[in-house]
Amino acid sequence: MNQPHLWQAGRGLTRLAALGAALLLCLASAACTGKDGKRRNVLRVSGSTTVNPVAADVADVLRSQGMEVTIDTQGGSAGGISQLGAGQIDIAMSSKPLADADRKRFPGINLVATEIGRDAVGIVVRKSVHDSGVTSLTRTQLARIFEGKAASWKEFGGPDLPVYVYDKEPGRGTREVLDKYLYEEAATPPPVQPNGRYAIVGGNEETRTKLRTTEGSVAPLSAAFVEGSKELALVAVDDVPLTPQNIVSGKYPLARPLFLITNGSPQGNARTFIDRVLSAEGQKVVTQHGYLNLAQLGKR
Repeated sequence: MNQPHLWQAGRGLTRLAALGAALLLCLASAACTGKDGKRRNVLRVSGSTTVNPVAADVADVLRSQGMEVTIDTQGGSAGGISQLGAGQIDIAMSSKPLADADRKRFPGINLVATEIGRDAVGIVVRKSVHDSGVTSLTRTQLARIFEGKAASWKEFGGPDLPVYVYDKEPGRGTREVLDKYLYEEAATPPPVQPNGRYAIVGGNEETRTKLRTTEGSVAPLSAAFVEGSKELALVAVDDVPLTPQNIVSGKYPLARPLFLITNGSPQGNARTFIDRVLSAEGQKVVTQHGYLNLAQLGKR
């Protein structure tokens, strides 16, 4: 079996603005409603920017078959789950497993998660930092960095450059995966020490842009968004490099499943959409965007 490029950049991200506009148009258009005011043949999907490239490609296929599919990524994984819980969407995209806290927030909702593949959170630095000696970081070192305590890459065997941290906003699946690794069962991470070298960012695209344009920067980022970025490099975690083999075996500690979440077992258009993602064609889309599909994970 050919191994995919786990960190191959996702296609379809350039459609985000157009899809957002389509969502607003659909909400105001008679094309989405019948004479009785009820929505017709419309599927609303929102959540993780990591899952989005796969969902966007599948949505294109279903649109060609007459289904009206709207996709948004406002608020990431947590945002999608919240919108599902509020009845605003039909499917939440999530790059983090459901937590007890999610279920407690929406006691009247039966959150059902369908796994579609697996990704990994990469610790991404500028290539100049990596090539100068920062090729692996320990849990303790990463905690210092993401708590804003590290001033220079020289502390980690790298160049005498300031450490600029771009962390993900709370609720993002990427942030949750990193926090669980750094702090295990701690309820919340310690507060960040104030400085001018730490900022909160949103989705994967924004994070990648910040990394590309800031010398000495570091961020947690879906590995699929690193391939093709000549300025960026992945750092090993506790001497374990991010490779497909290490994801499957569980050696790499920042792996994460990717989910489509529904209220109860998927029905109607939601069932059609998820079945398409789980089909042979849909699982090819998963690997095309740099993720591991279910067969490669031994789940097929």
